[in-house]
Amino acid sequence: MTLEIDGQTYYTTQEACKLAGTNRDTFLRWVRQNKFADVGCRDRNGWRLFTEKDLQRLKTQVNRINRTTKAGDQPD
Repeated sequence: MTLEIDGQTYYTTQEACKLAGTNRDTFLRWVRQNKFADVGCRDRNGWRLFTEKDLQRLKTQVNRINRTTKAGDQPD
């Protein structure tokens, strides 16, 4: 459920993950492995609240491409 507080829109973890194209378990694993810096806002129950900026960071992480080289190939 998207929330609006003082003119700022916040997304729940489930909403943010769906909009970014990943799932909650993957997101939480990335946070635990320090692959994604946790969000800075939580509600009174301690649930994460994603700002638009947090959502964009998550989308970037989801769409990140790590290039690797095969044996014998030269990196670009």
